[in-house]
Amino acid sequence: MKIIINGCGKIGKTILASLVAEGHDVVAIDNNPQVLTEITNIYDVMGVCGNGTDSDVLLEAGVDKVELVVSMTGSDELNMLSCYLAKKLGAKYTIARIRNPEYNDKSLSFMREQLDISLTLNPELITSGELFNLLKLPSAAKVETFSVRNFEIVEIKLKPDSPFDGLKIMDLRNKFKAKFLISAVRRGEDAYIPDGNFVLESGDRICISATTIEIIRLMKEIGIQQNPAKKIMIFGGGKLAFYLAKKLSEGNNTVTIIEKQIDVCERLCEALPKVTVVNADGTDQEVLLEEGLLSVDAFVSLTGMDEQNILMSAYAQTKGVPKVITKINREALMPMAESWGLDTVVSPKMTVSNILVQYARALENSQGSSVETLYKLMDDKVEVLEFIVKEDFQNNNIRFKDLSLKPNTLVAGIIRNRKTIIPTGDDMFLPLDKVIILAANQRINKLSDILRG
Repeated sequence: MKIIINGCGKIGKTILASLVAEGHDVVAIDNNPQVLTEITNIYDVMGVCGNGTDSDVLLEAGVDKVELVVSMTGSDELNMLSCYLAKKLGAKYTIARIRNPEYNDKSLSFMREQLDISLTLNPELITSGELFNLLKLPSAAKVETFSVRNFEIVEIKLKPDSPFDGLKIMDLRNKFKAKFLISAVRRGEDAYIPDGNFVLESGDRICISATTIEIIRLMKEIGIQQNPAKKIMIFGGGKLAFYLAKKLSEGNNTVTIIEKQIDVCERLCEALPKVTVVNADGTDQEVLLEEGLLSVDAFVSLTGMDEQNILMSAYAQTKGVPKVITKINREALMPMAESWGLDTVVSPKMTVSNILVQYARALENSQGSSVETLYKLMDDKVEVLEFIVKEDFQNNNIRFKDLSLKPNTLVAGIIRNRKTIIPTGDDMFLPLDKVIILAANQRINKLSDILRG
């Protein structure tokens, strides 16, 4: 599929890399020639230097022949205008990044309709939802939800004293009352979709698939359940901090934001009357202690500097804060954070990139694909996909034990008539089922891709 990316900053470049890896024909537009030179040297893409709101630039990029235009510049208004022009010039679908809180209310749907924009993305708003879920289930390092929260996949790291240590996966269901499935394991640099004979070890990062209730029950059984965080300290007062604090304060949580810039503090105070905003340097340890670091349930580091986020998260961890979450956008720093024991990391640019990959695969429906939802776990080594089973799917009504699945694939869950099923070999696909598929180290476009040819 031919795709234009307008704006190649942090998020635009990440989206471009993901779409190129998916095999799409990508054209990059940016008004900075140095950025384009760097991109075209690394990736097999065409670069067009100029403004994405200039019709001549869009036509040079081939807008009249593309399936999708994605506008990710730093200006909401330019993104909307670029998408509007692209659609008028022949692009089939358009996606615009719109970050301003003023545009993310009831007026957004009106603007989308009037400008004929297929999808709008707000990285900070989307990531705030991810953070909110993590604060509700602090025992997890990652939480992904499917089908209106009827099904979840959570990622946890097995500590040395974990009850799972040394157990075969086939023995877990007999040992614990909760109904769940170990759907993926990362050990060192390798990721697996384990079979029943796989033996878990401390240090493994595992994905658990189940309903929310069953996951909470399991966390209690293995002794790692933490109550939802109610008292939260946020380091940094940017857009992501604003959206997260707004969600938390509306849920009657106690929220404190530490922000160095006085003008940002003033805006936050006006917009978030229930939130305590402190104008101070959050890298000053004494400031954090004075503002109650030792008594909070969670510390969330959300500044624009990854290194700062890592350092202050590590400090909060040494002070015994029960839940520490770190925003990191540079992939090169992820191993450092993990080596320091910072297991819960969020990356807005990767979150948005995953949504774009999902959207691009969904556009290929006419070629047999039917991806409804897509997440990437275990440092992108494992994909989780949600499909709706079509009535003409040739493997309907066949028990899973009679199907031949490809290695490193798994049917992790079925949502049927709003009821969640953790499947066994006697279950089967039925029309209109929503099914959750995990695949390690491979790409799944359509449901039949999990079966041997």
